[in-house]
Amino acid sequence: MKLKDTIVLFGCKSTSKFILESLLRLNYKVYLVTIDAEKGKSQKVADYLSIENYCIENNIEVYVSNKYSLKSEKDHLFFKQNKFQLGFVVGWQRLIPEKILDLFTIGIFGTHGSAMNLPIGRGRSPMNWSMIEKRKVFYTNLFKYKSGADDGDVLDTYKFQITDHDTAETMHFKNTLAMMHLIEKNINGLLSGNFKLMDQPSLIPTYYPKRKESDSLIDWNDDIVNIEHFIRAVTKPFNGAYSFIGNNKVIIYRASIFDFQEFGFDNVLPGEVVILFNNGKFLIKLFGGLLLVHEYETKMKIKIGDLFSNGNETKNIFQKNKYGFHDLE
Repeated sequence: MKLKDTIVLFGCKSTSKFILESLLRLNYKVYLVTIDAEKGKSQKVADYLSIENYCIENNIEVYVSNKYSLKSEKDHLFFKQNKFQLGFVVGWQRLIPEKILDLFTIGIFGTHGSAMNLPIGRGRSPMNWSMIEKRKVFYTNLFKYKSGADDGDVLDTYKFQITDHDTAETMHFKNTLAMMHLIEKNINGLLSGNFKLMDQPSLIPTYYPKRKESDSLIDWNDDIVNIEHFIRAVTKPFNGAYSFIGNNKVIIYRASIFDFQEFGFDNVLPGEVVILFNNGKFLIKLFGGLLLVHEYETKMKIKIGDLFSNGNETKNIFQKNKYGFHDLE
């Protein structure tokens, strides 16, 4: 089959590679726009993946930007000279400058998800926030980029479920499948000009705030249900929920509610290790029951009686709207 028009893919994460492989299976020629590992580290890109070697092995052309924002004159000149038609943004997490958007004859399209659908829930870390807020559904939107944050006209939408077993990782998988489905479903229409964009509903937009690594500090004064949700919401591919025993940092990647009964540990302080099993897993007494920690990372040896605390850090408390959620007007 003959290769079709070149598609530009902006991305630097594992999700970017997944969509890249999907486009190659459909026999499209892809030009990858990405950043190098040093820039990925300095920008603290969660789930960063270097895709350059993969592209070299598969004869895919790559443009490596020296600025994550694509605001350099070198970046602008590259797009001006190449005269691309269509681009997709997957795993880039930055705005595309308007002067680059204007150079694409069909446009640049990206995806954004929200538990309440756009324009509610624009902004940063929507999947993490949706899990922290115990939402039950998630909408992934394919939309045409404008100069603002997630404010473009919508081409198509896919909705999927957030279950009590989902983690940040499985949500990442589901969202990636949703993105792949939306792109594969609509790409031919985009290239042929046979598509229709829809204005976002005329509601007052709300925006989720950016989450930093330090926002994954566990609040042991919260109850067991909220803490278990929180750990699932910020686990891999993100940095993981963390706390301290003395001056030792402990990152908790996977935990589950063991029981809402305390098994005789009723008067123990919340955050205290009460049982250490032979396989290294341990139980923490919390308000409301016992939490079983399955997977964690620390340089110390956990023992019964250890008490988790915030160490020298202060938990960041995010503002909530009148409905008790974190997206604000």
